[in-house]
Amino acid sequence: MILHIGRVILVVVEVLIIFNLLIVVHEIGHFLAARWRGLYVEKFGIWFGKPIWKKKINGVQYSLGSLPFGGFVALPQLAPMDIIEGKADIDREALPPVSALDKIIVAIAGPFFSFLLAVVFAVIVWVVGYPVSESDVTTTIGYIMPESPATKVGLQPGDNIVEVDGKPVTRFLGMNDSVSWAVVRSEGETIPIKFERDGRVRTVDVEPYRAESRAWFRRKSIRQLLILPAETPIIDKVEPNSPAAAAGLHKSDIIRAINGQKIYSPAALMEQTKNHPDEPLTLQVERDGKTFEVQVKPVPMKMEGEKEPKPRIGIAWDTKLTISHPTPFELIHNSVTSTLNTLGAVISPKSDVGLQHLSGPVGIGRIYFLFFESERGWQLVLWLSVVLNVNLAILNMLPIPVLDGGHILFGLIESMRRKPLNMKVLEYVQGACTLLIVGVIIYITFFDVQDLPFVKRALEKYAPQSQKAKDQDVP
Repeated sequence: MILHIGRVILVVVEVLIIFNLLIVVHEIGHFLAARWRGLYVEKFGIWFGKPIWKKKINGVQYSLGSLPFGGFVALPQLAPMDIIEGKADIDREALPPVSALDKIIVAIAGPFFSFLLAVVFAVIVWVVGYPVSESDVTTTIGYIMPESPATKVGLQPGDNIVEVDGKPVTRFLGMNDSVSWAVVRSEGETIPIKFERDGRVRTVDVEPYRAESRAWFRRKSIRQLLILPAETPIIDKVEPNSPAAAAGLHKSDIIRAINGQKIYSPAALMEQTKNHPDEPLTLQVERDGKTFEVQVKPVPMKMEGEKEPKPRIGIAWDTKLTISHPTPFELIHNSVTSTLNTLGAVISPKSDVGLQHLSGPVGIGRIYFLFFESERGWQLVLWLSVVLNVNLAILNMLPIPVLDGGHILFGLIESMRRKPLNMKVLEYVQGACTLLIVGVIIYITFFDVQDLPFVKRALEKYAPQSQKAKDQDVP
């Protein structure tokens, strides 16, 4: 128990370190650009809240806050940011004027440094690689859920999907050129699916499934086909004194068929044991290149954390992973594309994707936590950091007051007017936009919190039926 708590604390610290690195590097960009262009730098702070340490060096107050998240640079000659950074200690009007070009350069520097950090991470990922599952390199259907609309149009496990909604696909999951994203991003009443079976290419129109949420506070369902990617059913572990052990099944055995029916995913065996708990199963097994058949009959088995036993044969599955080494250009390009695709989906009035489907600090922190806890998770952390730094750079370039893009917009307007903007007006605009952005973050966080394990368990009864169908039991 003590070791587990210590591990959790260590992972939380790791998450905070990577989070702070992303934000502080962004702020260092602003700081260095401001020093280069001769702007007055009032404060440079790491973390927020009441300072636990502060010191003035060469006219700049450096501080370490009590809330361990992020950082800031106070630049009074830019648009006022008092609502975030606190009231300036100096009269802004007493400071020398700053050219619009200097303001734009300082504003761009933050996103530029975020992009540079993304490149650094991308180079590291290129060298060390990161683990990818079969779903990252396949478009073959592995399993179709019973209520799936794919069943109605004749799609079958083993079909290889070529196009979704007129867009070529190269993998099942993810954001770029994937089956899942093309389904989510579609906007028609039906989705054209082009697939290959037995050497023939066919096209069917599928009406997407939308689960009905049972409560207003749950995320709205997005379009789904309720299909899973193909995964080789490789046994990772055989439970002692289980039907699988009695049948002579071993680690690394591959289950190729059940009762003469070829399978493409472990989910097929899970469904069979769940729906036919009292019937013996004939499994076709591959071992060392040879195939043979064994018979097993599920028995009630209780796993850790379960209240009631469920029919199982007593095996755990191995997740087949490979190490991918994408080039830095490929990683950056995919990160830019995924960010722009997400923005387009949120903006589109016909899209099912809204702000509630995005991830804020809590959601991103949860993903980092899961990565750090998993095997080879540090490589996944590096990969995700590429995506987040590109995301941070692009989002900050949006022409919205408070964001860096807003400062750039003000600089461009100032250069066209040939005189500074009214500071009082800017103060009101910045304050209003800050409250709006904080409201959006709170809104996103409201849904992110529901994904935390202890909250998720409490809200399980409100989960859409399609989500419950995904929570398959181990056989």
